[in-house]
Amino acid sequence: MAYSDDIFSFSAFDPAKLTQSWHEFAEQSTTHSHDAYGKMKTAAAEASRTVESTIHSAQAGSMEFGLKAIDALRTNTEMSLSHMEQLIGAKSFSEMMELQTAFVRKQAEFTVEQVKVMQDAAQKVAGEVSRPGRQAAEKAMDAFKPS
Repeated sequence: MAYSDDIFSFSAFDPAKLTQSWHEFAEQSTTHSHDAYGKMKTAAAEASRTVESTIHSAQAGSMEFGLKAIDALRTNTEMSLSHMEQLIGAKSFSEMMELQTAFVRKQAEFTVEQVKVMQDAAQKVAGEVSRPGRQAAEKAMDAFKPS
């Protein structure tokens, strides 16, 4: 009968070791879960700050761009009113043509200048609006670089 006792014996099986292994596995899983949650929480907070910064930059840039547009409109209006006053005061057809020619030339030069100013403002706004996202992306990419 000793032979049948050997068949059913599990001398290598130790319930204490199995319990210890499950306990270690559970602790490691909990630690990994806490670490993953911490990383997700940090990433969410950084993403939120990036969005807030982007919105702030867009608002400030839109305000600056709008002010430049208003200034250009004001200048164009003043130039047109001044031109109309000069035309009304013209004594001859030739003087009126000189005034008109000078106005068109001045208006064209000013328009070119306005386009440059508006392009510069638009590029500045685009750079400022994209900066927070670009910085966040660079930071994220740096996190994946090997140390």
